[in-house]
Amino acid sequence: MVNMRDIETSNDGLLDEPLGRVSIISYGSGHMLNDITSSCWFTYLLVFLTDVGLSPGDAAIVMLSGQLADGFTTIFVGELMDRFGHFKLWHAGGSILVAISFSSVFGSCVPCKLMGTNSSTLETVGYSTFAAIFNVGWAVTQVAHMSMVNCMSSNPTSRVSLVSCRNAFTMVANLSLYGIALLIFTILQSVNVMFQYRWIAYVSISIGSCFVVIFLVGTKEPGSIRHCVDKSLSRISWTYWFKKVLYYQVALVYTLTRLVTNVSQAFLAFYVINDLEMSQSSKALVPAIIYICSLIVSVILQETRWSSWRLKLYFSAGAVLWILSGLGIVFLPSRMHNLMYAISIIIGAANALMTVTSISMEGVLVGEDLNGCAFVYGSLSFVDKVSCGVVLYILESYQGSTEIRSNLGTAFGYSITRLGLGLVPAVCSLLSSIVAYTMDLPDPDTRRRPLVEPLLV
Repeated sequence: MVNMRDIETSNDGLLDEPLGRVSIISYGSGHMLNDITSSCWFTYLLVFLTDVGLSPGDAAIVMLSGQLADGFTTIFVGELMDRFGHFKLWHAGGSILVAISFSSVFGSCVPCKLMGTNSSTLETVGYSTFAAIFNVGWAVTQVAHMSMVNCMSSNPTSRVSLVSCRNAFTMVANLSLYGIALLIFTILQSVNVMFQYRWIAYVSISIGSCFVVIFLVGTKEPGSIRHCVDKSLSRISWTYWFKKVLYYQVALVYTLTRLVTNVSQAFLAFYVINDLEMSQSSKALVPAIIYICSLIVSVILQETRWSSWRLKLYFSAGAVLWILSGLGIVFLPSRMHNLMYAISIIIGAANALMTVTSISMEGVLVGEDLNGCAFVYGSLSFVDKVSCGVVLYILESYQGSTEIRSNLGTAFGYSITRLGLGLVPAVCSLLSSIVAYTMDLPDPDTRRRPLVEPLLV
């Protein structure tokens, strides 16, 4: 007769074994579709929607519907996966939603074709619906993919390798998106701009879907989630975190940091084309420079041994760099637009410094309270996505407003795009650095927690 306890012991032994290279690479490829579409979403969605004829306010509604759907889905889908498992099934379903809906987000208005009318209200509803579906699928895929790490192996080295490989594919996805965009903007200059964006979206979906197939074929479904959570510890109540001042401080710093990166990414294409009057290829080249610089700084920071004062110092340094960049963006005249490439390098370094340290602060907040980490990361992610959607909605709603003339007697005015890209991230950086300074952070245990999380964002 088979002893079930012996089987469990045998399974745990297998989970302690290091994973093979094929398993690690196939797992890492599973988030390519999410990463490449996410980069396209924040960089080009608002530009595309206004180009197809939506007003800035309607385009803002589409973006907001997606962000809200993402935020609320993130909260509930994790609990469902904890109960029912089957991560690969969730991942496959989410990926299908992403591929189908994202092609519709950057495609023509489906309801308009079905109804035979092109009213602005129907266009807004149509694009908002597919934007919400896309973000639901995106959140499902993200949670399923990240949840598999602890369930695929209990070997610490393998877990680090899985996350590192995922990080590597995130880099590949982002650089691929900007490479595709640069190629299309250069080759298809004579083609309508709307079709250029659609080609970017379609090529991105095709590439990402190929990697999803690799993930589904090459990655085994974890057979048990029993070892994912330490059952010897009681689940930490939400009220435990609400009583900690540090929770609110970290939440504020993280949310403000995400606003800095997302708002700047969303308005960058508008700024380089409309305000600086740069070439169409700059919509791909400038974001690529920012990302490459951010990547280089992030890799350097991976080797840093963190302490509480270092976290605050590096975060403040990033905030100062963004404040200086913001001022440069506000006052940069179009005739000197080539200076934007230099500003892009500074922005990339600032983004990396703020992102790496803010996520590290999340890890310090959680500490050894692993049975409550899901709530911390989930709640902060929810606040980040909703607040980002609201801020982008407000800014984009005023995108077409009359320019505010400077009192300094300069020859150019300040558009909402210029102010949104320059001042909003700069103000968020200033506020977040003040909050970070007031934190009473315990020193992170760098010997037990290698810094592998920052590149996940």
